[in-house]
Amino acid sequence: MTPNDEGCQQLIIGELETVGFSCESFNYGTVHNLWAKCGDQSPLIVFAGHTDVVPAGPLEQWAHPPFSAAVSDGLLHGRGAADMKGGIAAMITACQRFTTSRSEFKGSIGFLITSDEEGPAIDGTRYALEQLQKRSEIFRWCIVGEPTSHKNLGDTIKNGRRGSLDGSLILHGIQGHVAYPQLADNPIHRAAAVISNLIKFEWDKGNTDFPPTSFQISNIRSGTGARNVIPSEVEILFNFRFSPESTVNDLQKKIETICSQHSDHFSIRWESPSPTYHTPAGTLVDIVKSAIHKQTGLRPILSTSGGTSDGRFIAKTGAEVIELGLMNDTIHSTNEHIRVTDLTLLSKIYEAILVKLLR
Repeated sequence: MTPNDEGCQQLIIGELETVGFSCESFNYGTVHNLWAKCGDQSPLIVFAGHTDVVPAGPLEQWAHPPFSAAVSDGLLHGRGAADMKGGIAAMITACQRFTTSRSEFKGSIGFLITSDEEGPAIDGTRYALEQLQKRSEIFRWCIVGEPTSHKNLGDTIKNGRRGSLDGSLILHGIQGHVAYPQLADNPIHRAAAVISNLIKFEWDKGNTDFPPTSFQISNIRSGTGARNVIPSEVEILFNFRFSPESTVNDLQKKIETICSQHSDHFSIRWESPSPTYHTPAGTLVDIVKSAIHKQTGLRPILSTSGGTSDGRFIAKTGAEVIELGLMNDTIHSTNEHIRVTDLTLLSKIYEAILVKLLR
């Protein structure tokens, strides 16, 4: 679990070194980061992913122990099976077949793997990229193995992601006895109107590539625990998933305006935002589409919906970045699982992409 690697990256190193990859670590603090590369020519295609997972939750709710990788009825069960250790396994086996079947190929292949994607994502991919850029590693293309498929493997390619902005809104009031409300100011009552207006507000309409910006409240905290005390403040934790049609500054100003219409006493604490990224149709997108169609018969759609990923850091390098991986219907849930046949199929898709890019 984040940020622990528990030997995953050592297993990956063992697999990649057998087919000519040179491997090194860019560990920072408690975070493990692996950089592996085969070849020294341009162009460079990088497979990116993470070995860390979210907690399993109550173990008794799992049909199979979450860290046993049990296979039953054609399904591989376990925390991280879909998100995204299965994707990493498919990447590795694809590269093993590709490199062993060719004495040489045009370009290079890299792996950038971290144990800090599900956590703060500060000392993981972002840190490793800083070290790689110091020695002028130039990523041409990158495939992030996040689980992107919905109904069938390969039906969706993520070619971008909305940005993410977290905030904490505190409405201040005056503490008092519930029997004497005239002597107090209940911030929870004020919060009702604020929340109503925030959830009804249209932040933007999105565009042809991105869905509209969404606003969600994740937590509301207030009170002393006593039923007869009006609290002095209420804290509302919220998140924006924003399209390129809104900037961080736009969203901050809009929410402050809405809050000021209902309260004179409030404060907002903002967290560091995650930026949007977008890879338009081009070499990588076209080749990935073609490879999926050849292996599955599907014509995948392009999507920028969903959460954030480390693709946002890699896109800053100027690389074309897409995300393509396993089914995402059980990620972060109890009894996370994948179809074993999907592992084989995804590996073949990755190999087909390599053949087309580095032929």
